[in-house]
Amino acid sequence: MRKLRVEDLVDTYLERITPADQAAMRAAEERQARLTKPAGSLGVLEELSVKLAGMTGAPAVPAPAVVTVFAADHGVHAQNVSPWPQEVTAAMLANFAAGGAAVNAFAKNNGVDVRVVDVGVATPVEQLDIIHANVRPGTRDLSQTDALTEDEARRAIAVGFDLAERLVQDGYRCLLTGDMGIANTTASAALIATFIGATADAVTGRGTGIDDAALAHKTAVVRDALALHAVPPTEPLKALQAYGGLEHAALAGYILGAAANKVPVILDGVIAGAAALVAQAFHPAVIDYCVAGHRSAEPGHAVALKQLGLQPLVDLDLRLGEGTGAVLAYPILTCAARALAEMATFEDAGISS
Repeated sequence: MRKLRVEDLVDTYLERITPADQAAMRAAEERQARLTKPAGSLGVLEELSVKLAGMTGAPAVPAPAVVTVFAADHGVHAQNVSPWPQEVTAAMLANFAAGGAAVNAFAKNNGVDVRVVDVGVATPVEQLDIIHANVRPGTRDLSQTDALTEDEARRAIAVGFDLAERLVQDGYRCLLTGDMGIANTTASAALIATFIGATADAVTGRGTGIDDAALAHKTAVVRDALALHAVPPTEPLKALQAYGGLEHAALAGYILGAAANKVPVILDGVIAGAAALVAQAFHPAVIDYCVAGHRSAEPGHAVALKQLGLQPLVDLDLRLGEGTGAVLAYPILTCAARALAEMATFEDAGISS
């Protein structure tokens, strides 16, 4: 995959992103009012269908769909913020490729294809059916220094940009986010705190299920990292440099790439929420193309969604990642779009006003 210069980032992608089509949204609202049902009876699905029409320019079912699992490791793992060994990231990558993970089962059930990307896994992964785009073997320790160089952050963003572009060219009309990386909730907490101005205590969660003592330690690591780097919320590239991760940067590029191509992107959990905040800082209109698949049990995710102005479609106390929440939400998205596009109007049914 190509390297990305600042000029590429601004000129090639950001300039292609425009707000949602307001005329298409007005037309969708007018059609909603004429469908054979009481006005408002489909609740959030009606609002969602209008938003989807604004993304694509007309009512249409966003299919086919693909979930992309970006995987990377984190140097902050050395601070004992997770009880899981770092090698689990590579092992799970192989599991995704073999079809044995939860996201594979959910995707098969819901007719969603799966792509797996090594954007920064520390342990070499040899599977042929993985997209090999490793920028570096894990980030540096964010509690001690910058996690990434400026060039590395840009290159990881480019991985996501380019893949989104390629998937749309291949015919996909809905992109779903997935992620894998031991210790990535630590980087997520730092990113979320940066963009919403929250404290480490408000956004740091238990990740893979750590106890109270480990949570206190993890929170302290995030707090100290925020003080060390002190990145302003107007500097998304510097935030990625400071905290990583490589999967966050790739996801931000993927989200921006979806918006540039005017296709919806369903966000998964806290990792995707952090990446969406980064993408929003690059271009505010990107949120017009985002749908929150679910609300994670991680505390930082709820505050991230509030900042993004997104209402989650599913709330099941999930905290697995992988893209599971996004894949679960996909049938809801297609039902909303199908109702708007395919239901009869009162005129079609011969029912007078």
